[in-house]
Amino acid sequence: MTAHTTPPYLRIAAEIRRRIVDGELAPGDRVPSTRRIAEEWGVALATATKALTALRQEGLVRAQERVGTVVASPPRRAAPARPRTAAAPERELTRERIVRTAIEIADAEGLAALSMRGVAARLGAATMSPYRYVNSKDDLVLLMADTVLGQLPRPSRAPAAWRTRLELGARSLWAVHRAHPWLAQIGPLTRPLMLPNLMTYSELMLSGLDGHGLDPTTMLNLNVLLYSHVQGLAVQLEREAQAQSVTGLSEDEWMDTQTSALAALTASGDYPTFTRVITAITETGYDLHLDELFEIGLTSMLDGMAVLIEGRRAKAP
Repeated sequence: MTAHTTPPYLRIAAEIRRRIVDGELAPGDRVPSTRRIAEEWGVALATATKALTALRQEGLVRAQERVGTVVASPPRRAAPARPRTAAAPERELTRERIVRTAIEIADAEGLAALSMRGVAARLGAATMSPYRYVNSKDDLVLLMADTVLGQLPRPSRAPAAWRTRLELGARSLWAVHRAHPWLAQIGPLTRPLMLPNLMTYSELMLSGLDGHGLDPTTMLNLNVLLYSHVQGLAVQLEREAQAQSVTGLSEDEWMDTQTSALAALTASGDYPTFTRVITAITETGYDLHLDELFEIGLTSMLDGMAVLIEGRRAKAP
């Protein structure tokens, strides 16, 4: 394949690969973003994205949160293997080790990167070995979820005041999702997972709502509402990581690509309130922080629940 017939994205990938191999780009250094590639090589953003994707598939680059695409660290040279029988890895396996390893993979690479084969490889075991302890990947994901949810506080150790108890539960659940972004991806709100540690969380929240004159339906609805607030925001954590992996663009870099579209919307005159707000924050800037949105939403919902609970208490004889 000559230089004239080689697809542009492969020529771009080859040049960036050369820079990495020659040491011009060291591990951890940022590689050109898709926007920079498009400008430097005069190609479309889609072509630039394909070039970075090719390098990512080779393991030469990786997406780093809030940074963009960087040169990946070279794989560590494996230590000489100790003589062992073929059955040794299977004897060393346990369900707990399999689950913990799967959590490490999902935390680092996302749920889409998780496979039973990958877990076996990470543990140095035969490909089919994990199936002796876990029936399927779906069952493994449920075990992973129940394990990380085990970090949540128990009702017996929670404060007695209803609002303090609900705050503790919601903030603890948010912290778990923050640490394990894949957790928000595993099931829709309408199909709750029957996991012991998730039931422990519900027990914590429902016990905080109990004894205030709320009927069972209202108690369940408020519990689901708080859970959905956490899950709804947490879904964005892994989506952002996936977007960076696909595009090679950080949040700020992606916003830069939307400048023309935003200018056209504000100049149209069709959205006066939106335009006024955007114009007002131009000087100070605006950063969307999920932690701030979580706190705003939690405070607002608890304030609303306070009105509901205190109102019923006032009506009680």
